[in-house]
Amino acid sequence: MDEAKTPLDRAIDLCGGQTALAKKIGRTQQNVAYWRKARKGVPADVASDIEEAVEGKVTRHELRPDVFGQPERAA
Repeated sequence: MDEAKTPLDRAIDLCGGQTALAKKIGRTQQNVAYWRKARKGVPADVASDIEEAVEGKVTRHELRPDVFGQPERAA
């Protein structure tokens, strides 16, 4: 079931909710709720903050592949 979740939804779950994620990245819960519905999702300048907040369990590449591309795979 987790595969059906978006990267942002996974980050929200890892932090314990929208409000908790928002606090960790210095934004409001309303920002997070908007990004969940926005066509492009998370702004590119916020993706790295989210990646750091969840200790890399969701990456900026997953959040915005259109900006950051695909992550490099370890050999």
